[in-house]
Amino acid sequence: MTSLAEAGGTPRPTTPARGRPRSEAVERAIVEGVMKLLEDGVPLAELSIERIARTAGVGKAAIYRRWSGKEELFVDVVRTAEPPDPPLPGTSMRDDLVVLLESLRQRGLLNRSSAILHNVYAQMKQSPKIWASYHDAVIAPRRRVGIDVLRCGRENGELRADLDLEFVNDLFVGPMLVRAIMRPDADLPEGLSEQMVDTLLEGLRPVSSSAVSSPTS
Repeated sequence: MTSLAEAGGTPRPTTPARGRPRSEAVERAIVEGVMKLLEDGVPLAELSIERIARTAGVGKAAIYRRWSGKEELFVDVVRTAEPPDPPLPGTSMRDDLVVLLESLRQRGLLNRSSAILHNVYAQMKQSPKIWASYHDAVIAPRRRVGIDVLRCGRENGELRADLDLEFVNDLFVGPMLVRAIMRPDADLPEGLSEQMVDTLLEGLRPVSSSAVSSPTS
């Protein structure tokens, strides 16, 4: 079984410290305390701040100086276990979209390989407050990045000007989400991101005037 700690991931984004300056060692102990409890099979609903503090060997005040509550803490723990969001190459809309979909494919693979992470995702979705925090902190910013990529592509002439960007973003992300999340038995082979992007772009690129003009008889 792959643990959250073994899954790898990205450091939690820095936020303004509450009260005295934060101690990285204390923060790491708190996150690792949550991971240990999850690995021991403790459900999210039973992870109280008091229990987390006791496991981490810190006071409850140390947690509240860094997080507003359980929801914010849990989101940061999951983000620590997820792969980091990759930098976009910026060479073209197509290349940026491939990188975004590849990141989603990699998260799908990790979700399948880590039984604990898979269980945490499932529990998060059953808690409206925790899922809302995860959506606001993680999903919504990723969605905005995708729409920004499409907007630049439309401005650069890589995408038809009449398309609704919210809708187009769903067209790109949807198939990978189905493969990665809704169909856990579906293949996630290398090259899938490129295949999805290139297939969709065939119908979304602007049509040249020569292609739509009537052939000369």
